[in-house]
Amino acid sequence: MIEIAIKFRDLIKERSWKQLRRELEEIDAVALAEIIEELGEEDDVILFRLLPRKLAKLTFQLLSYDKQEQIVTTMAKKASRVASLLNDLDPDDRTAFLEELPGSVSQKLILLLSPEERKVAQTLLGYPENSIGRLMTPDYVAVRSDYTIEQTIRHIRQFGHDSETLNVVYIIDDDWRLVDDIRIREILLSRPEQKISEIVDNRFVALNAFDDQETAIRVFQDHDRVALPVTDSEGHLIGIVTFDDVMDVAEEEATEDFQKFGSLQAAVLNPLKAGIVYLYRKRIIWLLALVFMNIFSGAAIASFENVIQSMVALVFFLPLLIDCSGNAGAQSATLMIRSLATGDVEMKDWFKLIGREISVSFLLGVTMAIGVSLVASFRAPEIILVVASTMVLTVMVGSLIGLTLPFIFTRLRLDPATASAPLITSIADITGVVIYFSIASWYFSWK
Repeated sequence: MIEIAIKFRDLIKERSWKQLRRELEEIDAVALAEIIEELGEEDDVILFRLLPRKLAKLTFQLLSYDKQEQIVTTMAKKASRVASLLNDLDPDDRTAFLEELPGSVSQKLILLLSPEERKVAQTLLGYPENSIGRLMTPDYVAVRSDYTIEQTIRHIRQFGHDSETLNVVYIIDDDWRLVDDIRIREILLSRPEQKISEIVDNRFVALNAFDDQETAIRVFQDHDRVALPVTDSEGHLIGIVTFDDVMDVAEEEATEDFQKFGSLQAAVLNPLKAGIVYLYRKRIIWLLALVFMNIFSGAAIASFENVIQSMVALVFFLPLLIDCSGNAGAQSATLMIRSLATGDVEMKDWFKLIGREISVSFLLGVTMAIGVSLVASFRAPEIILVVASTMVLTVMVGSLIGLTLPFIFTRLRLDPATASAPLITSIADITGVVIYFSIASWYFSWK
């Protein structure tokens, strides 16, 4: 795409508008979005404005939020063009774009919308941040259960053009409460004179508009659906959420959790575009906190100075032992954070998991103790028992720390991903040092 972007840049520079339009007609929205992302701030707007209205809408939805904001800001000098673009966007895509902007900018853009679209935008933005209400679209097809199949098909033909998806038709009562959802295949294969009430089974899965977006991820994972209905607290159908929107949320959540696990304060979506000061601020707080935590490790080592002086060989195995503890903890935490996020594990499962983790970590510790004993037999045979027993205990303690921290953070209503690998490693380091030298002190004083 870089080569095509360079070609388009040259055509813009030469003002070859006719040739540029011909070239654009042969490219789909996905490829156009990639090309626009590669172009500079002036060329991208020029290229975007040359697109036909329908193609411009599809392409805009595929652009990054940064590029969307930059194009809208540049085009804002011609309000009519921005208004046309925003009015054409699907409500859910428009909501996702507007909530990324500063509040003052969003309000200005909302005022450019038509009265009808402005009401939709304000309704969706009125739901809590990261709620399913922010994710849904009010564009769907709904019919009453007393419709015949023939009436339903006529209704779909009349109102289905603006629907987000036609794979599913929603059945409502006179008060617009959700009764069922039916796949379009069932409707097409039914007899024209049949009533909808004859083919419904009143079994459906719905989302609540005020639930967290992660709930939608889990529900889509559990049910094979391309879209799910969204209801209010009284069961009224107010919108739908489609699979592609949920996949975008899942990607964002996975990115955020992954970066939090690396002790970043917040997700950095693109480190190439982020400023140096911004990246510095996102990383420095946790690193400073971990520096002060590691002071405790130094204090623990200093308190065992006499033991170290009497057996210098202990220092050789110190990094190996505490690293193994931190690694075991990071492994355990990764499994727990992932399981909590997907809903495979709940808070009530903690006691069961503790028992399993003790058994697993003991076996891991014994296996690793055998390995470190072999090293000690060549390096310092006199401390084989110390390093072997320390390995077993530190691996078990590190694993239990990695298991427990995500549950503690969840109980405190904090993101379990915040129980990041460096935090777990630092805690495991401190406990590992204390365990190692306490065993050594006891062993040599007893011996």
